Amino acid sequence: MTRVPASPSAARPWWHPDALAERLPHLHTRARVIADLRRFFAERDFLEVETPCLQTAPGMETHLQAFATDLTDPFGGPSRRLYLHTSPEFAMKKLLAGGLPRIFQLARVWRNGERSPTHNPEFTMLEWYRAGAGLADLMDDCDAILALTGVAAEPAERLSVNEAFRRWAGFDLLATVDDPDSPDPDPRPLQAEAVRLGHDARPGERWEDVFFRLMFAHIDPNLGMDGRATILHSWPACMAALARRDPADPRVAERFEIYKDGVELANAFAELTDPAEQRRRYEHDMALKERLYGERWPVDEDFLAALEFGLPDSAGIALGLDRLVMLAAGVREIDQVLWAPVCPQP
Repeated sequence: MTRVPASPSAARPWWHPDALAERLPHLHTRARVIADLRRFFAERDFLEVETPCLQTAPGMETHLQAFATDLTDPFGGPSRRLYLHTSPEFAMKKLLAGGLPRIFQLARVWRNGERSPTHNPEFTMLEWYRAGAGLADLMDDCDAILALTGVAAEPAERLSVNEAFRRWAGFDLLATVDDPDSPDPDPRPLQAEAVRLGHDARPGERWEDVFFRLMFAHIDPNLGMDGRATILHSWPACMAALARRDPADPRVAERFEIYKDGVELANAFAELTDPAEQRRRYEHDMALKERLYGERWPVDEDFLAALEFGLPDSAGIALGLDRLVMLAAGVREIDQVLWAPVCPQP
């Protein structure tokens, strides 16, 4: 077959042999990483599970957008509004409640409105859960996975969120939270610190809004930049809707994120098991979502029923597989490690 060469100015489609050849080394890295991960979990007696992407509720995150669809009843009944999940978390926790002790999943997940060098509207999430375990066990898992995939040779630095703000922003973050039990603290003490650091005061900002402005400007650029990853743990309690409080310091929740070269890789929780508290947090987050974005996701009553039945003490983590492969392959664009893009740009 004779190929007709494209003009130099013509953009090659993603499937063009030359375009594919450029990505192929990174895609081989992707295949190796996935094989290594499956072996890693098998050696530790984890069971690989597969849960449906279509769910009653896509998640409970205030700021995420989901893809919705209608399920048609083939027997003439009413259609049902369903969502592509933003994470397999609800379904996997139901399996924990059902008695499975160690599970993992390589899940396709969807988040609408997300596109950047490190975001894609459809991506792959590696999620795993350990019954009877805590965050330290997941931190050890992450150190082993980063070493296995060649992303970091040394164990990650472990740093609390408050320690990070003291080091790089020069103040005690937790002292700006007027009420540790409030899901929406008074923003004025944190706004005062932002102004001190040279940021403008913005009317109507919530505490969380100011936090993220300072986080992006002063903390994120310093994380995982010395050749090893950084684990950022002990998040303010108002920023961990699915995590339990730290019994040693109820101002913070048992949550961590892991970063390498400024890229956020994973988000982990010691799981909240109280169904009444989970319902309260969900209702607060959905009320805020409706106020900010004009939409509200339904409650997954089956998930709350599983908590009521009994979710064991456990810890779980969601890791962005595509970002892990980016770091393993040494590339800065997520499209370079995807076999095919979602809705290629016209």
